[in-house]
Amino acid sequence: MVQDRLAEAVQANGEKVTIEWRGEQKHLYVISMPVDVLYYNPDTHRIRAQRTLDPERDRALNEDPWGRVGQDYLETLLKCLPSNPDKTDPDFEALRDDLESFGQRDPGLITNTGVLVNGNTRCAALRELGEKNIRVGVLPDSSTWEDVNAVELSLQLRKERKREYSYINRLIAIEEQIRSGRRPDDIAREFRIKQATLQQDRWVYGVIQDAIKRSQNEDGTSLRLIDFEYHQEKLRELYRTYIKVAATDQDAADALKEARLAMIVLGYAKTDLRLVQPDFYEKYLSPKLPASLKPEVEPSNPVAIPGLDDVTVPDSAPKAKATRALADILLQAKAAAQSGDMETSAEARAATDVLKNAIDSFDRALDPAGRDIRLQQRKLAAPERLSDACDDIDLCVAELVQARSGRALDDAAFDDAVLRLRKSLQKLAKEAVRTFPEQGDGIAWLIQAVKETA
Repeated sequence: MVQDRLAEAVQANGEKVTIEWRGEQKHLYVISMPVDVLYYNPDTHRIRAQRTLDPERDRALNEDPWGRVGQDYLETLLKCLPSNPDKTDPDFEALRDDLESFGQRDPGLITNTGVLVNGNTRCAALRELGEKNIRVGVLPDSSTWEDVNAVELSLQLRKERKREYSYINRLIAIEEQIRSGRRPDDIAREFRIKQATLQQDRWVYGVIQDAIKRSQNEDGTSLRLIDFEYHQEKLRELYRTYIKVAATDQDAADALKEARLAMIVLGYAKTDLRLVQPDFYEKYLSPKLPASLKPEVEPSNPVAIPGLDDVTVPDSAPKAKATRALADILLQAKAAAQSGDMETSAEARAATDVLKNAIDSFDRALDPAGRDIRLQQRKLAAPERLSDACDDIDLCVAELVQARSGRALDDAAFDDAVLRLRKSLQKLAKEAVRTFPEQGDGIAWLIQAVKETA
């Protein structure tokens, strides 16, 4: 059917759609195809992570991607909310309503065997609306699966896209491009992100994959990629904080990462995660943990440095090991709790109890941690404001030079501002005398300068 309709379109010199094909523009003829004879693409990046929501149906999809069970599962995933298969995605509903009101504007794309390359979600929406046909361009007969993936990605990343990839599916797509041998700068350009963002996303994906591996229980249950779908901002902020701390103390950075990862698993908000610093486990959490949650950690073993006789360094700080061990316990508990039936599975109930005890311990540890951070912020507030004022004065000096050269200065306004500065310095000196019984050089200068201008 595809070839017959394509021949008719060529003969009539009908509508065409332009795509990026193997590094150049290619114009493809558009045909109309019955929606019921086309196949959803089992490898589409749009729902790659969501396939793990139902392991049994995912297994059937792998065994027979073109069969009814597998295709029905794909249609369900195309419609549902990325993290909750029981709810319809509002973006899907918006697309469906748009199609109902205005019809199909842009053609989709299929292979010569009828597999949808672009337009999977539109096809699902048209089927739900009872529409019989969908307009699609047809890829050349020589297309490979590598071509299919490249074209899908190129079309999805255009600015006029109707429905974006979910966060995890975007990470998967980036990693696939890396594994295919593409240069990072080319990938960043195609995804319309900076290379620093690409590096951040790859780090996050690595942390997620490592967490999934560590969450695996003896029965094979583990967390899934989709379980991290709505933690995008938490993970990105974790990356920024981790890199900053790791620049001066790698062990401290590892301890911070593991503590915050544990809190992500427990479902804490981003504002709570910010209270966790490298010393959180040792200083606040460890005393609050019940014995069942205190991991047994082997002492750090010395590691020899090749070429340097009798010189060793510790393999890892104890606090980083302890925090990682606790994170492992919670990762495995989370996987067990969500994979079993609470009414029939003793393992699921036990895992839920572990999570509840952990949340109670973290709640009690966060209170003093938050108080200490707020106290530290108050201690730093006055010096930071004064530092900001110095920056403003430095900018004022530069602007004064420019104004003098251009003779564009309001003398009266500047004089009034200086008088205001004098009054502010007098008030600052007065409070500094009351606050600091023992005065350093800076405060002594401030007091003397105010006296001389009094």
